[in-house]
Amino acid sequence: MKPGMDTWVSSCQVVRSALEDHGGFLAVYDKVSLETHNSVYSAMENFFDLSSEIKRRETTEKPIFSYSGQRQGIPLYESVGIMNPLCFEDCQKYANVMWPHGNDHFSSESVNSYAKQLVELEHTVKKMVFESYGLEKKKFETLLDSADYVLRGYKYRIPKVGESNVGVPPHSDTAFLTILNQKVEGLGVKLKDGEWFDVGASPSLYLVMGGDAMTVRHFLIVIPACEHRVLMNSKIDRYSMGLLSYAANIMEPQAELVDEEHPLRYKPFHHYGYLRFFLTEEALKSPSRIKAFCGI
Repeated sequence: MKPGMDTWVSSCQVVRSALEDHGGFLAVYDKVSLETHNSVYSAMENFFDLSSEIKRRETTEKPIFSYSGQRQGIPLYESVGIMNPLCFEDCQKYANVMWPHGNDHFSSESVNSYAKQLVELEHTVKKMVFESYGLEKKKFETLLDSADYVLRGYKYRIPKVGESNVGVPPHSDTAFLTILNQKVEGLGVKLKDGEWFDVGASPSLYLVMGGDAMTVRHFLIVIPACEHRVLMNSKIDRYSMGLLSYAANIMEPQAELVDEEHPLRYKPFHHYGYLRFFLTEEALKSPSRIKAFCGI
């Protein structure tokens, strides 16, 4: 399947329809080898075994990208982000902060390779969406050039007696796009009709989700941010991995898509400004944090 072929054009429409209807879709993607997949999950499991003091070491100045966990209301949840995983040196720097004396169970090569292979899928999705809306190639290239990436590892422990099985309640991501894989089932996506769809677990199965920033940047209210949750029904701890993309520059709605039927709904905003706003008291009280931050 290559750009210009009938299969490419029809697939672009399928992807666009899925995003417009549900905010996301499932992709079968076998470019990540099983060896790399297992190595990355092993690295993340090794990280979560560290003490809380070590896990909270600062690895980036960017907001909400470091360790998060043991929070009131979501006690089962922990996550950590590796900033700029496409750069091997940055993966190595991260490992050196966490394990100054080295760690045979954390492979910077595998983390870097995993991120690079997922970025290929992410770029393909963005290209398909841009082409389906007839947007300029130059603007697509600008979006790619301005993207920052974070590779996040997630852990959800087994609930204790009397605890809720909610790993994380329904929410949408702050990112532009998220590509998520899970080792153990538990992930659910809210569909257009309000029903919840349970996502399967497989090394080659990835959930591609539009985030809050996709709604603002190019597609106004046409593409909703994908609402998802995690319920812990397994008898073992649950691990998942996600590649999230962010924009380093000012984001604004695509002018070509503004008309009477699709009026302007958001003001231009800075993605990292939104991340700093995301956990403020004002944001937490709002039913829609992105609308509270830059809605018209």
